[in-house]
Amino acid sequence: MSIKAPLLLMLASALSACQQVEQIRPVTASIGEGWQLVWQDEFNGSQIDSQKWSHEVNCHGGGNDEKQCYTARAKNSFVEQGLLHLVAHKEQYTGPKFNRDDVNSDAERALTQTQSFTSARLRSKGLGDWQYGRFEIRAKLPAGQGAWSAIWMLPTDWEYGRWASSGEIDIMEAVNLKVPTDDKTAPTGTLESRVHGTLHYGGPAPNNVYSGTAYTFAADQNPADMFHVYALEWQQDEMRWYVDDIHFATFKSEQWYSVSEQADGTLLKNSGFAPFNKRFHMLLNFAIGGNWPANVNEKGVDESGFSKQMLVDYVRVFECSVNPETGKGCATYQDSAKQIIPKRL
Repeated sequence: MSIKAPLLLMLASALSACQQVEQIRPVTASIGEGWQLVWQDEFNGSQIDSQKWSHEVNCHGGGNDEKQCYTARAKNSFVEQGLLHLVAHKEQYTGPKFNRDDVNSDAERALTQTQSFTSARLRSKGLGDWQYGRFEIRAKLPAGQGAWSAIWMLPTDWEYGRWASSGEIDIMEAVNLKVPTDDKTAPTGTLESRVHGTLHYGGPAPNNVYSGTAYTFAADQNPADMFHVYALEWQQDEMRWYVDDIHFATFKSEQWYSVSEQADGTLLKNSGFAPFNKRFHMLLNFAIGGNWPANVNEKGVDESGFSKQMLVDYVRVFECSVNPETGKGCATYQDSAKQIIPKRL
């Protein structure tokens, strides 16, 4: 059966309109009451906004044996048609081993390293730093063995000491999407569709610990095939994770802790709600390989199918107007949420 040209044009126009509408959501918090928008990037311009993001430039592999160099080149990150594109290419590249602001000497600044992929990692450090709030990001994630996409937060001031004494907040991480899953509860042949919410805390490595859980999408909702909204609500005594407004995990402050290393090498436990009572900034990145993705699912890195990209539609940050000092009073709880139990205390 053939379709006449005018009808084809009408269908194309309708599809385009639907796609445009599908990408636009109201600038309001999706759940809870009292959330007030305080920071956002809708990526509607022609370039990455340097008043909101800076690039990390390094080849050291993220401390996880990742296989990419992060660059500030336009081929690895750009804004187009209302989306932020973080693009990984398979290419030999030599660059600085460390970020310039992470080193203390000229000798360290002169070090270089070569990797077999390039990609991008953006951060809001010094441009967007927050203590408590709701963080909402709409994104479409890359697929393939070794693909590791992340939306996360690090301490801006590291007041409790080096990682992970000062904490790390992972809003969303996904590895090896659309590869046969190693989830033992899934039917044979199921493709990987999990995203993970995690906190890292405790003492300085190797005395660090982490706690988290996964959210599993239905087969027809794979996060590598379509956009989804990933959110974290952070208040003084609790963290809550959401996917498409589904509250899937909660972690309470009595289960996290922080231990700082003293000058004499001894460890001292910090009081209060440490380490998640200081300001953090956001990071968006697309890594290749590393200790986690390379050791699960089909293992290693599948080097076919590049270039690959992570797409971000928007980043929105909300403050709880009920009590900005603690972030408490704006949450909406759902019975479906899992209470995260620490691996150890």
